[in-house]
Amino acid sequence: MSQQALVASAAGDDPADGLRAVRALRELADRLEALQVERARRLGWSWQEIADSLGVSKQAVHKKHNRRI
Repeated sequence: MSQQALVASAAGDDPADGLRAVRALRELADRLEALQVERARRLGWSWQEIADSLGVSKQAVHKKHNRRI
């Protein structure tokens, strides 16, 4: 399903379709976040810089992504 279709389903009238779309969008966002955090770390960004960009604490981003990198 395309991202546009997911957004339309997430905002639609059918809760079953909407909730499935929300889950799919959340999974996509998580994958994109992991990709960008990995890129940032490879480019020398600190955990604090990444946390500031994501609007979370340094501890939260480090705990979530440190094992993957």
